Amino acid sequence: MKKKLIATALVALSSLCFSTGGLAQGKEIRVLLANHPYGELLKGAIPEFEKSTGIKVNFESLQESQLTQKLTTEFATKSSSVDVFMTRPLQEGIMFSKNGWYDTLASYDFSDYPKAIMGVASGADGKPYLVPLVTEWQVLYYRKDLFQKAGVKVPTTFAELEEAAKKLNSDDVAGLASRGKGAAAVTQLSSYIYNYGGRYLDQGKAVFDTPQAVDAIRYYGKLLGNYGPKGVTSMSWENIMPVFQAGKIAMWTDASVFYGQIVDPAKTQIPAENFGIANLPAGPKTNSPFIVVSWGMAVSGQSKNKELANQFLNWATSKELAKRGMLTNITMARVSAWQDKEVLAKVNPGLVETQVFAAQNGYPFDRPYMSAVGQARDLIGEVVIEAINTKGESPKLAEMAKERAAKVDELLKEAGEYGK
Repeated sequence: MKKKLIATALVALSSLCFSTGGLAQGKEIRVLLANHPYGELLKGAIPEFEKSTGIKVNFESLQESQLTQKLTTEFATKSSSVDVFMTRPLQEGIMFSKNGWYDTLASYDFSDYPKAIMGVASGADGKPYLVPLVTEWQVLYYRKDLFQKAGVKVPTTFAELEEAAKKLNSDDVAGLASRGKGAAAVTQLSSYIYNYGGRYLDQGKAVFDTPQAVDAIRYYGKLLGNYGPKGVTSMSWENIMPVFQAGKIAMWTDASVFYGQIVDPAKTQIPAENFGIANLPAGPKTNSPFIVVSWGMAVSGQSKNKELANQFLNWATSKELAKRGMLTNITMARVSAWQDKEVLAKVNPGLVETQVFAAQNGYPFDRPYMSAVGQARDLIGEVVIEAINTKGESPKLAEMAKERAAKVDELLKEAGEYGK
């Protein structure tokens, strides 16, 4: 009788622990987050998850390169205690899935995600391994006031883009900016290549040396060489943004994810109403801007707490948190987040319109999708810099592209990815 009473008391105490939001002993998980706006949102919301589930979340927040390095080291040495982590599928997805570092998400409901982005959420076997968190697509940012003053309409084709850049360019204001810093430029060059009818890779082989791709690289170099800001070959987005916000750039093609920062009154000298956002203009062949999963979330294949890990994953990628993200200007992946009435009342209509267009017409990669993506970007970046420095006129551009494509093919062969 005495043993029965003690057992009953313990059960009651355990129930009380959950009902009052206490953390049940032994129910802990380790989560690695990125120093990204959505990572920050999750950090602030984790106490809510702990209170409602009784699961203790031990989290760490790291810069993106540090996060990848830490995960790679722990997983490779099989010493990891990580249960859930944020991940960049385009940068590390192939390597992580090939090595079994993602756990299969067999029961997750992916019906609320655009089909155009789902390719990077699965491994070579077609099984889903990560949940898309944040998407971004290429857009055209522009200065409405400068366009109005110069009598320029928003360009819808590459020909019109070049004409507008030429007309808006002056000693004080660059007509057009985009990333020109080698490897960093590769992601923004991608949509130009797609709109010319080219690709970086096709069936596991490098094809950025085709006439279509080389023409796109020449065009990109011509624009930035003639109408870009001074020193553009040393500029990535973090260098361009403050110059744009200072009123020294008329147009800027880059990722949609920066809109919220651009119009932040604490950071810009230009009134928010003077900034516009539009679809990237169409090229000679098509209009297919990249739309990519910049960040996703996954359960570790080495996790010893997979039930708890999946519980956290479902919460961290939920519709409710996606809506919260949208209301703080984070471009979330869920379709429902873009259809929510409260979100639509706050988000810039131009941002919504470009998202709808990219989701229907976009291409899901903004770089070569391969394990050695960093090395491939360095090689392509060399061709980009040559194009910019010569304003697209380099007589050796096609040969450079051919040589770099051969080196990328070697990287693919070394990884066993060539022709696949």
